[in-house]
Amino acid sequence: MKRLLNTLYITSPDRYLSLDGENVVVFEKQQEIGRVPLHNLEAIVSLGYTGASPALMAACASRDIGLTFLSKSGRFLARVSGEIRGNITLRKEQYQIATDNDRSIRIARNCILGKVYNSKWVLERACRDYSLRLDVDKMKRKSMFLSTSMDKIKICESAAELRGMEGEAASVYFSVFDDLILQQKDYFSFNGRVKRPPTDNVNAMLSFAYTLLTGMCAGALETVGLDPYAGFFHTDRPGRMSLALDMVEEFRSVMADRFVLTMINRKIVNEKGFHQKEDGAVVMDDEMRKLFITQWQLKKQEMITHPFLGEKVEWGMVPYVQAMLLARHLRGDLDEYPPFFWK
Repeated sequence: MKRLLNTLYITSPDRYLSLDGENVVVFEKQQEIGRVPLHNLEAIVSLGYTGASPALMAACASRDIGLTFLSKSGRFLARVSGEIRGNITLRKEQYQIATDNDRSIRIARNCILGKVYNSKWVLERACRDYSLRLDVDKMKRKSMFLSTSMDKIKICESAAELRGMEGEAASVYFSVFDDLILQQKDYFSFNGRVKRPPTDNVNAMLSFAYTLLTGMCAGALETVGLDPYAGFFHTDRPGRMSLALDMVEEFRSVMADRFVLTMINRKIVNEKGFHQKEDGAVVMDDEMRKLFITQWQLKKQEMITHPFLGEKVEWGMVPYVQAMLLARHLRGDLDEYPPFFWK
């Protein structure tokens, strides 16, 4: 149980929510483990829920407190709501910004700034931790390029130009990604990002991690009342969760890429969990996917200090914090959207 920005998060799967007077009460195995006054809350988010009482649902609906249920992996399941009030205003603002290049570029710029910053610090952290096993001079050159890219991104006013800068920065970052693979090189090597379909073990793991991350971001955006399909950087197309993909950019390197590297370098995975299909696509078998998801869930429970809030949160909570910050920016409570800067 964790409170952030007037939102109560229930992160354990076996907890039941109930109402007692003006309080939401949290039970585990029929034992009360916590209570929070409703008047202090804007939203309640339950991951891997056991359930909630109808009385609590009614109280949240009447007070315009969002009550959202997510799966343990963070996939959006349902939201309890009464009369439509705040969300329509928030979404109308989102749609207006999404069609206004000058306004959308400011948010898109910060998302990509977060991506490049975090990519830079993945390389910097590797140099610090594995200085004897890496070509530090080469890594530092790539890091300096990313620093220069950040300076250009900060003043970029064109969506097309921003996409070009993002693509160039990603290419530079991935040009040394293979250097970060320190174990099992015979089976896990990286010669470039290949998406549709992935044609090697590393790309198969990256694609799966990005899929899990996209689901988390979509669930986070739904939770705060935003439309995950109306983005500011990725172009709209039917079935594409453009805003979720915008948010994913900030977390690719620090959540997904580092997770994949850890799985390989700590030998949690091996080559036996992968096979190649007739069309050349490399996929994980069922056991490997189960192992991957289990380790992903453990990763989400690790604690970090959120750089903007200055509070300790679980990794799995970070997309929800960023979604709340984005919603607050769209409402006018924050002058700009603060991207997630990891270090």
